[in-house]
Amino acid sequence: MRVKHKFLRTLFLFGIISASATALAQETKPEYLHHWRAGFGLNGGIPLNNNYNFSLGVDGRLQYDLTMKTSLAATTGYTHLFSSGSDAGFIPAKLGFKSFLGNQFYVLGEVGGAFGVTKELGNSFLWTPGIGVATKHIDISLRYENYNDYDTGQISLRLAYGYKL
Repeated sequence: MRVKHKFLRTLFLFGIISASATALAQETKPEYLHHWRAGFGLNGGIPLNNNYNFSLGVDGRLQYDLTMKTSLAATTGYTHLFSSGSDAGFIPAKLGFKSFLGNQFYVLGEVGGAFGVTKELGNSFLWTPGIGVATKHIDISLRYENYNDYDTGQISLRLAYGYKL
């Protein structure tokens, strides 16, 4: 009978120790907290249509981090295409997906619309693939922007400052 009690007591203690070790291991496991980020950038580009010489723009981006390596992005701003004849200006509105390839390098794809603010421009479908590098506050990216209905595209460099909300 005594051996049976010792065995049950040992089994009970082993169960408690195992359960507490499992509970402690789960408490120390880091949990990713989703973050919102905002960023404001300046961009300059080279249009691929001979009608325009260069472009300048400003933008704002709201980003929601799904995981430590993936984010959703919403971007808008103003872009002006300069030419020797008549200039063109539009407001882009894009939604996108950003995926980090390491700690700082990422690829980004955005789609949306470009809304013309000069009288000769209407609205256009806009798609933008790009690559970039982001630190805690600085984001530098190179992207291709294609404006289907404007019959042009551009290679653009963006320099932005971002922060957690």
